[in-house]
Amino acid sequence: MGWLRLLPRSDASKNMEILVLRHEVAVLRRQVGRPRLSWADRAVLSALARGLPAVQRAHRHGPAPRRSGPTWKQFPTARAEHIAAVGFLHVDTVNLTRLYALIMLEHGSHRAHLLGVTTNPTGPWTNQAARNFLMNGDTGADLTGLKFLIRDRGGQFTDAFNVVFAAAGLCVIKSPQQAPKTNAHCERLIGTLRRDLLDSMLILDEHHLRRTLIRHLAHYNTARPHRGIGQLPPSPAETGPPSPIDLADHGVHRKTILGGLINEYRIAS
Repeated sequence: MGWLRLLPRSDASKNMEILVLRHEVAVLRRQVGRPRLSWADRAVLSALARGLPAVQRAHRHGPAPRRSGPTWKQFPTARAEHIAAVGFLHVDTVNLTRLYALIMLEHGSHRAHLLGVTTNPTGPWTNQAARNFLMNGDTGADLTGLKFLIRDRGGQFTDAFNVVFAAAGLCVIKSPQQAPKTNAHCERLIGTLRRDLLDSMLILDEHHLRRTLIRHLAHYNTARPHRGIGQLPPSPAETGPPSPIDLADHGVHRKTILGGLINEYRIAS
């Protein structure tokens, strides 16, 4: 009966509802695991899927062949200090303009970097963003020990993008098709940025997003503790943990950033 009520509705109304439902599904997929479907749910989805175009129903891949050597899960763990990863984060502004930010993460040190923000992430823009990042000595990135760069198969990453990092001594590794877990470290960073920052803040424009991400990544690299490196931020982790002190003999200074969204605490001098 619910489907019958859709018949008299206009196409514009149905399209708007589809956009709303797609956004709700995207939010739910970021917050919950894989849903458990009953036999009735599977039957309805199977029947409705038969009405989709054949191209959208033909994404079937056979099992990958067995290969010698370490698995993909073992490779990033064993070579973490030599691996970096890049990925795009998309953000919708208050006027419904979609922005894209190109993010890099060093696996070993956990340092994160912003390569650029744009409304149109084309191949030439991505290549130029990579060149600007490598030529800028103020980014805080240390690429001397890096040997591999993981990226997905998006159209923004062209062969020219691979050449830019190859000139810096990095071998670019493309993740398999429809396998976001192979770039899990970068995907987790993007999820952290959404939970810690973007889910609680409205972005006005490209300049606002760039300034906000730069400030948050500075906090991420110098003050935010990481479980993977002993609850230390990336920068202090390179010089070792600080010496323990008695807080009864010292004051604590709180510094608010990003309008009070995040607090940083330091020993008052």
